[in-house]
Amino acid sequence: MGRVAFGFVAASVVLGILPWRASAQDPSMSGMQMQQMEDHGAAQLPSPHAGSGTGWEPASVPEHEWMLMRGGWELMAHGVIFTDYNQQGGPRGEGKAESVNWGMLMEQHKLGGGTILLRQMFSAESLTSPHPGFPELFQTGETYHGEPLVDHQHPHNVFAELSALYTLPLAEKVSWELYGGPSAEPALGPVTYIHRTSASELPLAPLSHHLQDSTHTSFGVVTTGFTIDRVKLEGSAFNGHEPNEERWSIQPAALDSWSVRGSVAPNRDWAAQYSIGHLDHPEALEPWNQWRQTASVEYNHPLAAGNWATSLVWGRVHEIGPGTNLNGYLLESTLNFLRRDYAFTRLELVDKDELFPQLAAQPSYRIGAYTFGGTRDLVQNRAWQLGLGADVTVYSKPAVLDAAYGNFPVSFEVFLRMRPGLQASEHHH
Repeated sequence: MGRVAFGFVAASVVLGILPWRASAQDPSMSGMQMQQMEDHGAAQLPSPHAGSGTGWEPASVPEHEWMLMRGGWELMAHGVIFTDYNQQGGPRGEGKAESVNWGMLMEQHKLGGGTILLRQMFSAESLTSPHPGFPELFQTGETYHGEPLVDHQHPHNVFAELSALYTLPLAEKVSWELYGGPSAEPALGPVTYIHRTSASELPLAPLSHHLQDSTHTSFGVVTTGFTIDRVKLEGSAFNGHEPNEERWSIQPAALDSWSVRGSVAPNRDWAAQYSIGHLDHPEALEPWNQWRQTASVEYNHPLAAGNWATSLVWGRVHEIGPGTNLNGYLLESTLNFLRRDYAFTRLELVDKDELFPQLAAQPSYRIGAYTFGGTRDLVQNRAWQLGLGADVTVYSKPAVLDAAYGNFPVSFEVFLRMRPGLQASEHHH
């Protein structure tokens, strides 16, 4: 528990680094979807749909953040800290006290005829869930001590994003963007689960993370594209290698991979995307390249006393060496009702072929993971939200896995969730 407490404090420092309180803000202003206010010197963000990286999400999503205007700069901070006990079931499960956490700082200003947005995202997970990471049945991806990581989710990197986004209007409904940085997110996949409102009450990563949005931290990214009214087309060159287990370092390499993405946002409650990318040797222990395809639809609808956010995501990886296809299907939804209460679920079907790395041949298994849970805000004000929550996960799997995982493993978590308070906002197109 000492490590958890230390990480909790470290992440709190990241979240609280800005010298202001939310009560000093104009409650009608939202950092990520802010109305243009020329008379106050505020720059308009690239899009009311701005999500993670250059991805789009519904413009109506609620904003949990702090912000401040200073000298023409719009300064923002947001993030989350989960402090939890995680018990994974079955013979290969384990229990662990841990903390999932991240914090992001953003600075925005007019530059020339456009807008510059700087982002710095940090995580203390290398302290709060040190190697091999978060216990999670059937999770695979990345390595630990030269061996594949199995039944664990790796901690995220200290420098999860260091990026800049420049947006230049070219006509009334046409704009050009240039994005990138030493740690950034290419145009591949949906808004990452860390930033999806539909996943905001779920501490653990999806089992399909490495088929859908694992490139959200790539050490070297350049993206450019155009937005035409409600449609955006963009392409990226990036370093396709997964981060190694030195979670505190930045690991630059050649921009050897590429992706293209098309996004559409027909109105403020909907956003969808399709993307495809070629990744050069993403996994350290696999000598082959990958093709990755993803498609997603996100829906968000504000309610009189809450919000409802739902995402449907598909990801497919084609492993060029062995010629195998792995698919991941995800449906997740979070309902905030009666102001303080949340009910959430994540339903997944995902192909896993790394569960037994000691075998010469790696068979693929179709795994189902079905998570249900709830959270109650104990503290809810302009500055903070502190919630107490729990979830339980049951699984479907081939019978051949019963010997390793048990006939009916059940996993659960109990957690405290802390984040900035909800800012009232009006979204404009």
